[in-house]
Amino acid sequence: MEKVPALIADDMRRFNEYLNQQLKNRIPLLDKILKYIIKQKGKQMRPMFVLLSAKLGGDIGETTFRAATLVELLHTATLIHDDVVDEADQRRGFFSVNAVWKNKIAVLAGDFLLSKGLLISLDNNEFETLKILAEAVRQMSEGELLQIEKSRKLNLDESIYYEIIKGKTASLIASACSAGAFSTFRNAEDAEKLRLFGEKVGMAFQIKDDLFDYGKADVGKPTGNDIKEKKLTLPLIHTLNNCEKSVRRKIIYNVKNKNTDKDAVKYVLDAVKSHGGIQYATEKMNLFRDEALNVLHQYPESEARNALDQLVRFTTDRAF
Repeated sequence: MEKVPALIADDMRRFNEYLNQQLKNRIPLLDKILKYIIKQKGKQMRPMFVLLSAKLGGDIGETTFRAATLVELLHTATLIHDDVVDEADQRRGFFSVNAVWKNKIAVLAGDFLLSKGLLISLDNNEFETLKILAEAVRQMSEGELLQIEKSRKLNLDESIYYEIIKGKTASLIASACSAGAFSTFRNAEDAEKLRLFGEKVGMAFQIKDDLFDYGKADVGKPTGNDIKEKKLTLPLIHTLNNCEKSVRRKIIYNVKNKNTDKDAVKYVLDAVKSHGGIQYATEKMNLFRDEALNVLHQYPESEARNALDQLVRFTTDRAF
């Protein structure tokens, strides 16, 4: 993915300058928290999708930077809230905000970031961008709630799993691409086409995250963590739907009642591997990747299109 940051290096620098400017605050506690959050920023893939989708349609301007900022603020707010809900102590190798300042302050900090992002769009009358991102927030909330509801029974159809991850993960990447596209193309057709592209990328991205739970690489969470949290991921769903009844019963028992027991978790991991769950999920991930690339390649070849191509392949080839 080396060429991607190089193509938009100056744009990312300007984006981060604008983001940092928006996060300056006169309340000492909040300012301290926001500076802490900035230090632990990740790969910033979503702003990259905003900028590169915009480049497909023309030169990047202030509207694009504001869209990228809204996406990043929204994404960061959801991560903070997720850590509170999941009672997570760490995020990207740092202590989570809730671990340092407790839940109440973490929720309020997340609320601030969300409202700040919304106001950036409102203050500049960019209602289409706001509509695109508000739709993503709705889908993300519905996806999380649907996952909580279905995980209690450990009886999940594959189609429901896709509905969950389309809301939880894919909706934000889809909105990033759509908002970026609208900032330069200025028409609903290209915004929708790039939204679909981003949705397919997001589906592949989440399945890749599912697969990390069955690997040995250090990706910021321990192997088997999804099982310990009783999350039904695609490799596990495929295994439950295709294994013998005795294995299915034991997997369900282990996940429900022994999900913190090392040997019980290992049994589930081994069962998924031996029943083809990893291979199946990999094939589905690659299918979504290829569908995304088919949408992207409807646009003429350009530096921006080639960079997006690389970024898509990075989502499925990444080791972290």
